[in-house]
Amino acid sequence: MTNGWTDIRNADVVLVMGGNPAENHPCGFKWVLEAKKQRRAKLVCVDPRFNRTAAVSDLFVQIRSGTDIAFLGGLIRYAIENRRYHEEYVRLHTNALLLLAPGSELDANGLFAGFDGTRYDRSLWRYDIEAGMARRADSLDDPRCVFQHLRRHFSRYTPQVVADICGCSPQDFLGAAEVITSTGTADRAGTILYALGWTQHSCSVQIIRAAAILQLLLGNIGRPGGGLNALRGHANIQGGTDHGVAFHALPGYLQMPRAEDTSLAAYLSRTTPRALLPTSLNTWQHTPRFFVSLLKAFYGPAARPDNDFAYDLLPKIDGNYSWVYLFDRMYAGQIRGLLAFGMNPVAGGPNSDKILAALSRLDWLVVAEAFETETAAFWKVVREAPATEVFLLPAAIFAEKDGSFTNSARWVQWKHRAADPPGEARPDQEILARIFLAVRALYEAEGGAFPDPIVQLSWPYSDPQRPSLEEVAREINGRDLASGKQLSGFTELRADGSTACGNWIYCGSFTEAGNLMDRRDGRDPSGLGRYEGWAWSWPMNRRVLYNRASADAQGRPWDPTRPGIAWDGARWRGDVPDTQADAPPDALGAFIMLPEGLARLWAPDFADGPFPEHYEAAEHPVPNLLHPQRSINPVALILQSDRDRLGTADEYDIVATTFRLTEHFHYWTKHIAPTTALQPEFFIEVPEELARERGIAHADRVRVRTARGAIQGRALVTRRIRAMRVGGRIVYQIGIPIHWGFTGRAGASREGLGPLANLLTATVADPNSFTPEYKTFLCRLEKLS
Repeated sequence: MTNGWTDIRNADVVLVMGGNPAENHPCGFKWVLEAKKQRRAKLVCVDPRFNRTAAVSDLFVQIRSGTDIAFLGGLIRYAIENRRYHEEYVRLHTNALLLLAPGSELDANGLFAGFDGTRYDRSLWRYDIEAGMARRADSLDDPRCVFQHLRRHFSRYTPQVVADICGCSPQDFLGAAEVITSTGTADRAGTILYALGWTQHSCSVQIIRAAAILQLLLGNIGRPGGGLNALRGHANIQGGTDHGVAFHALPGYLQMPRAEDTSLAAYLSRTTPRALLPTSLNTWQHTPRFFVSLLKAFYGPAARPDNDFAYDLLPKIDGNYSWVYLFDRMYAGQIRGLLAFGMNPVAGGPNSDKILAALSRLDWLVVAEAFETETAAFWKVVREAPATEVFLLPAAIFAEKDGSFTNSARWVQWKHRAADPPGEARPDQEILARIFLAVRALYEAEGGAFPDPIVQLSWPYSDPQRPSLEEVAREINGRDLASGKQLSGFTELRADGSTACGNWIYCGSFTEAGNLMDRRDGRDPSGLGRYEGWAWSWPMNRRVLYNRASADAQGRPWDPTRPGIAWDGARWRGDVPDTQADAPPDALGAFIMLPEGLARLWAPDFADGPFPEHYEAAEHPVPNLLHPQRSINPVALILQSDRDRLGTADEYDIVATTFRLTEHFHYWTKHIAPTTALQPEFFIEVPEELARERGIAHADRVRVRTARGAIQGRALVTRRIRAMRVGGRIVYQIGIPIHWGFTGRAGASREGLGPLANLLTATVADPNSFTPEYKTFLCRLEKLS
């Protein structure tokens, strides 16, 4: 989240799209209701299903799954053409006035410049540079500036085109556009809430980019009541991301070294950006400080200036090891073992049949879990008994261990153990520590091809077998190695090896003053829901990111009744400023992480284009209206093993999407009696019109089949999903809840693999985030006798 849960109450308009917080985030959703109650905020819900959020919204628009960019593109066009954008904000805080070199345009075939048939050459997407700095236009009317490129790109997304692609009516779109763009003024603010309905597509990152562009045009980024706010699906997903659980990232979103980064100097040269404008603070210029301090935390005394701070011990990536490629390599027999901690890939990954086959080709599998999951029990259901040796280690659940949760709002909140784990169950850090110490002992005794990364790893805990999480938290925060004192913020980090820090964005969370994550001061002096004394928010306890953009060129809040920060003539006051605290308003750009110091309406960072463009899902019911010859994302990741089959609209005539229920938590609570009683049986949401056409009555048993597999369940015939006219034909959508499988109390093992939703989904992923496309695929629906 750029803002946070408690800030939502400051909004005048709330757009929920790609999420269903009333059902999936019911505690956080109270802040939406607070905005409606206190500010008379309008709630707009755009979704393929009339869900529980839609039920309390002021305006609902149903769209076809996978067409979010078309809808958002229409909103961008509407804001520009009707001058409902915040022009002063756009000039001051975005790159709208910067000039572009030729090469950012989309051609008639749906391709940007630089496509070689597989990928784009992104070096062609660039600013017009003079003397190392980006050139600026005098006017937003300059045809070479970013703003005019943006206007031309989205000019095709008329209300009628949006309606024809999304399946809504032009009137429905225009009604939503009028409300959403009403916040493009200094005295109004609007927020966008999204979740997996945006992140699980083959163009997911560009969906979020489109939403960011819209919010920047409206002047809603950095302001109380504004923002672009991701709703995380688990209590600590944000914390996992922050700490580098993705294969291509290190803690604090530092880039993982590549094979070609053969030295520390080469890595830092590639990953440390140079400023593109003189007013850019360009925080990533300090990458050497962040990275060297991380190496010191990893390798301790073994990280020295004379050996590049043990840089050679850090793994280098030589390919794509994201989820879909990991299991593709496993299926090909290239991976011998897997440790699965708190993850259930058989149920949670796309194309579950392929994952089952991949696990069957391992030598060993270690699962640390509180219950026997589908992954731990995979050997019971595969067609041929695998040779895989499977270990199920009983692990403590969240209430049986202390530590921190980082929520969607970036609040890092310390929790205390409520009970001891039962029997032989152990907390994660003990399981990991005991495995590590045993492996290290083997390397020390027997040697190996390259034992140093394990043998030299720093393990400075008072109890090596069961590290204290407070000790780990202190290590993450960082310390000065000469004095031994905890650091108070990332500005104290150094690149000379004198500081150690496990994650630079968490520096300041556990200082000499103590564990700031454990604070519980519920007072709110701001009156805006910042609660600065409650827990700790990264970075630097800042509650709203980019908050310099909440003020104008003179440092005055756009809306004095909702000040983010304000310039008092000597310093910025209010929230922790997202700028240099004593820098005058005209000294630095508001977006300090970017080389321009300005927010990017145009961005060359992404694999699939400098502007978002509507592409159909890998499986789609109709050709792309904008460029039929290029229907899908040209650089989407589509795997092609013998188990990776894609269906066509001729074979599979119905669009399917997946969703979650309040009564179940992912694949976990089907093991628990009370939640199983609340939602005991798998079902499939079927539109009334489709049910009549296929002769399906409510509660009839039906089968859903895709090119990859089939599942069975009862039909829930509903008006929550209506038939849509798209591309001159009627298109139906069905909804499939994800929570069931072949283990647990609910529906377990009744039908072979059970109603495992991901037996249906395809091994297709976004080229930027590598997230699979769970949310849109094609299927057939059959009534069972």
